[in-house]
Amino acid sequence: MKGTAEVSPSVKARITCSLYFLSLAAGEFGDYIFHDKAHTAGLLEISGMVVVTLLLFAILKPVNMGLALLAASLNLVAMIFEAQSVNPKGQDVGLVIHGMSFIVFGYLIFRSTFLPRFLGVLMAIAGLGWVTYLVTPFQNYNLGVCLLGEVSVMLWLLAMGVNDRRWKEQAAVAGASTRT
Repeated sequence: MKGTAEVSPSVKARITCSLYFLSLAAGEFGDYIFHDKAHTAGLLEISGMVVVTLLLFAILKPVNMGLALLAASLNLVAMIFEAQSVNPKGQDVGLVIHGMSFIVFGYLIFRSTFLPRFLGVLMAIAGLGWVTYLVTPFQNYNLGVCLLGEVSVMLWLLAMGVNDRRWKEQAAVAGASTRT
């Protein structure tokens, strides 16, 4: 049986996206499944998104380990705030931090050699949408932009994965530069 280190980057990308969509579904439809226990649905969604964040880190760390760690850390902090459903302002702070992490993830996607650059632009735009979500009078428009960017990237990763050969080349270069 193969360990997770031997799983191809495309398989990791597809697992990431599947978990992303399952987590969103848990959050959106959890009220119906758990009979008004929104807290349980929220915890399921956040738990899934923690794994999604760690997988995104694993996929993007060959581009820039430090920035991938920053993006993942920001997203994990955002989820801590979002998990504080007893404090609505905590969820607001979480959205802003989540947006900051998506801007960094977008930059990493843009700089990667194994994903199309337009996906990085879409992810960064989604991040900018989350960062400005609370201060704009056009929240519904912002939400649409955020989801369009996020979902587009996730659908690409689900359908196309990443270019495994280029990922391995970039990982080899990153590994060589960290050893010197």
